Amino acid sequence: MTNAPILICYDGSDDAARGIKTAATLFGSRRAVVLDIAPILTASEGLATTSSIVPGNAFEELNLDDADQVAERGAEIARSSGFDAEARGAVATPTWQGVVDVANQVDAAVIVLGSRGLNALQELFKGSLSHQVAEHAGRPVLVVPPVEDR
Repeated sequence: MTNAPILICYDGSDDAARGIKTAATLFGSRRAVVLDIAPILTASEGLATTSSIVPGNAFEELNLDDADQVAERGAEIARSSGFDAEARGAVATPTWQGVVDVANQVDAAVIVLGSRGLNALQELFKGSLSHQVAEHAGRPVLVVPPVEDR
């Protein structure tokens, strides 16, 4: 398992960047896959697909391109933190399923996620990617909590 890569989830947020840096501190220099999962369709894109003018997979391709770009920015952070990092963008719904699928594809040693630090009520309405990934991953998951304001 020491040759297995670390899968690091990155969505462009400060929480995700902190997750990368924390993983570098804990795991040192090793191979990492930095992943961004985009939705197949956003809500507004879903409405637009009802138009006969818009090709059915146009938004999915745009969202995948966006995910690739976000993942590359995360891979740059990972490289500057000491990882041998590759970027991977994907589209999936639900997001946790995309993370678990990629973790299985690369046989990740661990999945790293930066947490937003939602309270129970916020999690109920917004959902918690970290909890869903941990529940379904079947492998270790490192959830990096947000920095507390003191």
